[in-house]
Amino acid sequence: MKRKPRSGNIREQILREWRGYDETRDLDSGIHTPGEFMRSILQLTGMADGLHEDEVRESWREIAGDFIAEHTDPVSVANGRLTLRVTQPAMRFHLEQMKPMLLTRVRERLGKDQIHSIHFTLG
Repeated sequence: MKRKPRSGNIREQILREWRGYDETRDLDSGIHTPGEFMRSILQLTGMADGLHEDEVRESWREIAGDFIAEHTDPVSVANGRLTLRVTQPAMRFHLEQMKPMLLTRVRERLGKDQIHSIHFTLG
C-alpha cells in the first residue's frame, strides 16, 4: 500500500519523515505574553480589582484632610481592606471614632466596590 504524499514541497516532506511529526503551522500558538501572566497573578492575589495603592496614596490628602494625612500613611490595599499606618496611639483612637466617615469618603473618591474596611496599625 502506497502512502499518499501530503501537500507541501519536497523539503517539508523530507523534514516530516526525518522528525517523525508534522511541523507546527502556527509557531505562536503556545506562546503567552507577560501581560497574560500578570493578569492571572493579579487575579489570584485579589489585586485585579482595578485599585492600585498608588491611587490611594495620591488621593489620601484630599480624602482625609491635611491634619489626618500628616499623621497617617496608606500602607496597603488588599481584598478591599485599606491599611493605614498611624503615628500615635491617641490619633489611632481618634481615627477609630472617625472610621465610618473616612470609609464613606474613601468610597466616594475611589468607588463603592473598591474598599470595604479600614484597618489601623501603629508605626
